[in-house]
Amino acid sequence: MAMQWDRLLTTRRYGHEHLGPREIGRSHFHKDNDRIVFSSAFRRLGRKTQVHPLALNDHIHTRLTHSIEVGSLGRTLGIRVGELIAGQLPDWISPHDLGTVVQSACLAHDIGNPPFGHAGEYAIRDWFRREASGDLLETLSPPELADLETFEGNAQGFRVVTCIENHLFDGGLRLTYPTLGTLLKYPWTVERATAGGKFSCFQSERAILDKLGEELGLIPLGPHWWSRHPLTWLMEAADDICYAILDLEDAIELNILGFDEIRPILLQLCGDLRYDDAIFATQASARRKISALRGTAMENMIESALSAFCCHYDAIMAGEYRGELLADGNEGVRDGLARAKRLARERVFPDTRKTELEVGGYSSLGTLLEAFCRAVHDQHVKGPERLNYRSEKILSLMGIHAPSPQTPLYAAYRRALDFIGGMTDTYATYLARQIGGLNP
Repeated sequence: MAMQWDRLLTTRRYGHEHLGPREIGRSHFHKDNDRIVFSSAFRRLGRKTQVHPLALNDHIHTRLTHSIEVGSLGRTLGIRVGELIAGQLPDWISPHDLGTVVQSACLAHDIGNPPFGHAGEYAIRDWFRREASGDLLETLSPPELADLETFEGNAQGFRVVTCIENHLFDGGLRLTYPTLGTLLKYPWTVERATAGGKFSCFQSERAILDKLGEELGLIPLGPHWWSRHPLTWLMEAADDICYAILDLEDAIELNILGFDEIRPILLQLCGDLRYDDAIFATQASARRKISALRGTAMENMIESALSAFCCHYDAIMAGEYRGELLADGNEGVRDGLARAKRLARERVFPDTRKTELEVGGYSSLGTLLEAFCRAVHDQHVKGPERLNYRSEKILSLMGIHAPSPQTPLYAAYRRALDFIGGMTDTYATYLARQIGGLNP
């Protein structure tokens, strides 16, 4: 059994099943792209950490600039694959439609990440794990508790685009099924989470996940567990390419690494160790030298990913492929990526200033979680009439995200995490100071 492109590329739209007339100059997939770009959740990525929290250097990547760059590479990968399999595509699909689908998923792939990057994910997970023995979580089911203790930005992103943004609990952004399917990097619930805690769907969105899998004709692998959409592999490759090169580029901007330390890695990723050295003999800045290599490295890595996609195409379409395109492509690219990740792990991630800011962000999120989750719990247990003044005011800050007293406790905590997870680094820092009484 293999997946079929006529189902994988349906123009049906989640939360708004009626298909209106096609607008001149825009396909249904272009509308997805526009809805993501103009959403508030996407705009807030401009003040969310990519790797380095609250960086003062304007050249450092935020979640927004990272997502835009990943989208650019994803579009190229989608178009190239569309050209390679053009004979298998439905009549209503062009290679550029595939490019737009992949680009849209890339733009949204970090839209659910909380403030302070991965440190924010760990802060949320740890807070709920510490509270597991207390009264706040005692009535939750094991899967619900696992959701909170393994908070995942990918799963939160799926919730944002299908439930929270624009049409609250009425389809979210109302994206097409192909864009949503491509966005699902880990199309399963927490019961199937990887060793690193990766999954793309909370218990609250299980029905949406299953509807998506059925509509797209994904391969069912178990309860609430589906194969990836074939285009998801391209989104993942685009993300990995950007991570490999741009994390190192940011480290140079912050004087954590020197250009000579990453030059051999970039040359290996370029696939040509005899690259013209003329640029290196000039007085050009490290930024200029990296720019000279970046394009060539990315082009070589794209070719490697495409080669692997073609090589494993049948397994991908059967839902049986379990590798990574960049790891299964060109040997030089694979080894260059491994070197880049090792250098980042050993030299960039342990940077003292980065660590200090992450610890500060960790503390800020702890303050916010204690305030908002305690208020949500108090309202659920005591009712609005017996709620104390502080909890009442805390809930009022949530606006439309505030749960009603009748909301089940798990769903109420999800609403609190929608509010906290959507904050920018700067707002989370500010609000934690205000709530903690640290400001005069």
